[in-house]
Amino acid sequence: MSAHRPGLPGRAVATRVARVNVDAARVTQLVADLLPELVEIRRDIHAHPELGRLEQRTTHLVADRLRAAGLSPRLLPGTGLVCDLGPSTVQTGRRRVALRADVDALPVQETTGLPYASTVHGVAHACGHDVHTAAVLGAGLVLAELHAAGDLPDGVRLIFQPAEEVQPGGALDVIAAGGLDGVGRIFAVHCDPKVDVGRIGSRIGPITSASDEVTVVVTGPGGHTSRPHLTGDVVYALGQVITQVPAVLGRRLDPRSGVNLTWGAVQAGQAHNAIPATGSVRGTLRCLDVRAWERASEVFHQAVEQVVAPYGVEVEVRHQRGVPPVENDERAVAVLEAAARDVLGEDAVLLTEQSLGGEDFAWYLTKVPGAMARLGTRTPGGRTYDIHQGDLVVDEQAIACGAALLARAVLRVGGTPVA
Repeated sequence: MSAHRPGLPGRAVATRVARVNVDAARVTQLVADLLPELVEIRRDIHAHPELGRLEQRTTHLVADRLRAAGLSPRLLPGTGLVCDLGPSTVQTGRRRVALRADVDALPVQETTGLPYASTVHGVAHACGHDVHTAAVLGAGLVLAELHAAGDLPDGVRLIFQPAEEVQPGGALDVIAAGGLDGVGRIFAVHCDPKVDVGRIGSRIGPITSASDEVTVVVTGPGGHTSRPHLTGDVVYALGQVITQVPAVLGRRLDPRSGVNLTWGAVQAGQAHNAIPATGSVRGTLRCLDVRAWERASEVFHQAVEQVVAPYGVEVEVRHQRGVPPVENDERAVAVLEAAARDVLGEDAVLLTEQSLGGEDFAWYLTKVPGAMARLGTRTPGGRTYDIHQGDLVVDEQAIACGAALLARAVLRVGGTPVA
């Protein structure tokens, strides 16, 4: 099936894609030839994870491999890099196609017991960024080889981005450094351990959620638990914030916008018989809709202040804006889906649900059209893992799938003319 019925939510409508001269089998063979090396590189990165904006080793590892292929990567300020390959925009009259990987790890302790498990205590690639990096590197090496043979119609930019896990995200650093200059379209993949390897999850429009960090700090005089009426009860006020503010948001914002406030950490006091002078609660505020995201901050602040008002305490509200939803462009989704069928098979594309997770790939899509696909990493018939967990294991065949998908997408995209 090469197209979907018009009007089916979240799926690509019929789109005519330009004929691609490079055979899909050639792309998959080139990737297969590289796969042992890509797996080795991925395992090296996996064993030596680095947190956001500290990814020096990973940056130089990738840069060295690109230089070995005759390319000229440009290191970004701090960490991360971009690398152009293929014909220039002057030669083609079209903007480049960008492929993005994120290179940072998470502050999570790995528990897999794999031979190449993290050697850094408390840090692990528990979100699959090592797979993303190896896949984009593989796609870049394949496209460089096609360019050397005169078979790459459009220029390409590889983006190896730092600090995706750090809000508001390293994508903004890349954009500020000119990483999207001359780019007309951008693609990425994200590991999905709920999808079998060899398949992708795809969706038009929002595929992730806006994600913000919120903190509420409550202070008062403190006192003895036998005399709560003589002080401001910080702990009780925090309890009201925890239970009532999510309910207020559910009544003040459109329920169709998928607003979700979930608390992750609470700190207050140390003794059973003392009312502390300060306490805090931290969590995430997520929205599926951009318009609700823009209004949520004001409503959140008002709700907190009104909820604690009766309890004689002072409150400080901190709201760190994170990322907007990733909104996949319809034509870019059609390109990814066609590419997936070319290199992974006719049954390779699944309709994926919108996630409440945040992804700073969204910032790129506020500048240029593009799309992100969910990359299956589950061994068929095997265990279903979850991301951001220390026991995450991925089927490494996903590296080949991601590399072939992204390389093929570049060959299928119709170039955006230079303005």
